[in-house]
Amino acid sequence: MKKVAVIMGSDSDWPVVKAACAQLDAFGIPYEARILSAHRTPGAAAEFAKSARANGFGVILCAAGMAAHLAGAFAANSTLPVVGIPMKGGAMDGLDALLATVQMPSGIPVATVALNGAKNAAVLAAEILAVTDEALAEKLADARVDMEKAIADKDAKLQAELSK
Repeated sequence: MKKVAVIMGSDSDWPVVKAACAQLDAFGIPYEARILSAHRTPGAAAEFAKSARANGFGVILCAAGMAAHLAGAFAANSTLPVVGIPMKGGAMDGLDALLATVQMPSGIPVATVALNGAKNAAVLAAEILAVTDEALAEKLADARVDMEKAIADKDAKLQAELSK
C-alpha cells in the first residue's frame, strides 16, 4: 500500500494534524509525518515533494496557517494528489489560510478540506488510495456504516429524552 505524507509547516499545527494520523492509523494506512516549511526550509520541502512518488507515497497532506503556501509548494513539485488543510489562527482566524489553499493556478490543483479539517484530509487520502485497493475501500464502507449507526443511536437517545 502507498504511504501518505503528512506535512505541517510548524509544530504548532500538530494538535490538529494528529487527528489525520489517528484516522490513517484506524484505516491501517502507513504514513510519515514531517515539519517542513515552504518559506523557512524551501529546499527540503521541494526535495521531499519531488521524491515523494519514488519514496512510496501516494498522497500528500499539507497543513499550514496564515500565508499557507505549503500545499501549493508541494503541488508545484509533485504530480501526486495534494490535500491542503488550512489552519485556523492569525489575524484573520484562518480565512487567509483557506483562501491561499484554494486559490491555486490552473494545472496545479490542491484539494482542500475545511479549516482544521485534518480528519477529513485523512479520509480523502484513504478514498484516493482506495481507488486501487479493494480492502481499503471496504474499510471506508464499514466506517460509513459505523457513522450511520452512531447517528441513529444519538437520535434514539434524543427521541427518548424528548418523550419524557
